[in-house]
Formats: sequence, structure tokens, C-alpha cells
Amino acid sequence: MKEKVEQIISQLQEDIKNVKTTQDVVDIKAKYIGKSGLITDLMKNMKDYSPEERKEIGQIVNVAKNEATELIGTKEEEINKAILNEKLEKEAIDISLPATEIATGAPSILEKVIEDFEDVFMSMGYDVVDGPELEEDRYNFELLGLPKGHPARDAQDTFYVKGDELLLRSHTSPVQARVMTSKNGDEPVRIICPGKAYRRDDDDATHSHQFTQIEGLIVDKDIKLSDLKGTVTVICKRLFGEDTVTRFRPSYYQFTEPSVEMDISCFNCKGKGCNICKNTGWITIGGAGVVHYDVLKGCGYDPNKWSGFAFGFGAERCAMLKYGINDIRTFYNVDLRESKVFDRKEEQ
Repeated sequence: MKEKVEQIISQLQEDIKNVKTTQDVVDIKAKYIGKSGLITDLMKNMKDYSPEERKEIGQIVNVAKNEATELIGTKEEEINKAILNEKLEKEAIDISLPATEIATGAPSILEKVIEDFEDVFMSMGYDVVDGPELEEDRYNFELLGLPKGHPARDAQDTFYVKGDELLLRSHTSPVQARVMTSKNGDEPVRIICPGKAYRRDDDDATHSHQFTQIEGLIVDKDIKLSDLKGTVTVICKRLFGEDTVTRFRPSYYQFTEPSVEMDISCFNCKGKGCNICKNTGWITIGGAGVVHYDVLKGCGYDPNKWSGFAFGFGAERCAMLKYGINDIRTFYNVDLRESKVFDRKEEQ
């Protein structure tokens, strides 16, 4: 057997001298170490030998197979290297040619607006808090002054998931309720809670069943409406320009009293009147108010000792105003040509 193996290896060494192409490599592999190769065939009649002979023959054949594999592998590497060198010599590369531009993704302009809000609020000492989008009725409505049967619930157009107890949150206010109830009525609160909210609505250029709210809440001692006005003014100046003017208009929300609409002077026409502000000189950007007596009490705070204010901005609305976007569906498209426009505006 040993002599037979030596003859096969000697024959392989001669044959491998004539290997010139990759196909020759494939053929010589099949001839010697393939399923029906010369070395592989040596193992086919092992059952005819004694255990001692099988052990000895197996070792001899394995050594031969390893040697053959190494010889063929070395030859294959030589051929591949020669082919590559020949290809490089024939194919000249002009490194002075401009590179092909590869389209890449861009940050979401909506996320950029949310981050801008977060940066401003965190600089003022606010915590950024998140909460579940699949919410309980208790936090979404009841603790916010909207008990079962309250007519204002209809305006929320809620997506109920399980009976009337589990739903997709219709605003991010339940995060505020969760934080307040966790404080046991004896700690101040200063948070913002950006996130998705869901309401039954037609999807068109200005409405969506899914939208992003950025709500904030302060609960502390001696908080007044004037504190809310000052906070909103700082935020709007930071986001829309130092020459921005703010104003409050009376409004109504179930969880604040008094309640206000927040307006800013039009950053496009500077109050002169244009198509963005509908020739009024003002743009509504959100709602706010002093936290309602019943909401504080329901969340564990003594309304005679604690007070606060809450506010809410629509992230999509702020982004549409800031970047001149006229279709809310743009935020959820994946067309890179649109995101490039946002990048250029951001650079400006």
C-alpha cells in the first residue's frame, strides 16, 4: 500500500507540472482527491483488512491526501495570481477620474426637529421621558379629566385594541399621568415626552392617523401662567429665531384651566402677512395651559400646595413650518431626493 501511495504521489507531481488553467486544477482535483479519485479509491476496500491493517493504511492514505491537497492548492494559488497579474496589466485604471456618487440615506427631518426640541428643553433642566404606545384607558383618559362617557372622548377618535380598556394612545399626555402618579404627590416634575400618537383620521396633505407630539409638564410650588409664557417664548426663540414674538389666545382643553393656544409671529413675513400665516401675521404651533385642579388631585398631588403647566407641540407641524413642507406624508416617504432638499435647507 505504501508503494502504491508513493507511485500516486509521484504521478501527481508529474501531472501538476502540466496544469496551466483553472480548469486543469479542477480536473486534477477530481482525478486524485475527488469522490472517485485515485487516493480516495484506496479507502474503498478497507473492510477487507484487519483492524490493525486498517489503522495503518488509514494513516498512510490520510498523509497522502494531505500532501496531494497541499500540492494542488499551491498550484491553484500560483495560477490565480498569474491570472490576476495578467488582468491588471491589461486593465489600466485612471485614478484621476471622478468617483461615482453613491446615494446614501439621510437623517429624518422629523427626528431632527424632535432632537432640536429635546436639546432646548434639556438645557432648561427638563427630563426626556418615554412611555408605552399601547396604553390603558386610565392613563389616556380618566386621570386627565376624561371619565367614561365624557363627550370630549369622541373628539379623540381613539383606536381601541381590547374592549374599552386598552388602546393606542391618542396623545402623549398619559406619559405625564404615569410620571405624576409615580411621584406619590411629593416630588416636583419637569419633563417632556415626545412620541407617536394615533387617532382615526383621514390621511391627506395635512392629516395623518399617526403623528408625533412633543408634550411637556412642570409640577412644582407657585407655578403660574406667566411661567408658561416665559418658557414657551424661550423655546420658540431658540427654534424659530431670536426675533420671534409669542402670544396666547384663550382656548379650552379638558386637562388644563385656564387653557391657551400658542401663536408665534410668522417667521416668513415677520408679521406682515403671507400665505404661510394666511395673512394674519401669526402661526398657531400648539396648545397649553395650567394643569387642572382635578388632574393634579387624581394623580396624587394636593392642588392647594402644588401647581403646574402643560403644553404640547405637533412635531410634524413645526417641521412643515420650518422647512416649507406642504404635505405631511413627506415625512414617511423614502425618496432620497426629498431628504436631500431638507439637508440643503438645514445647511442654509
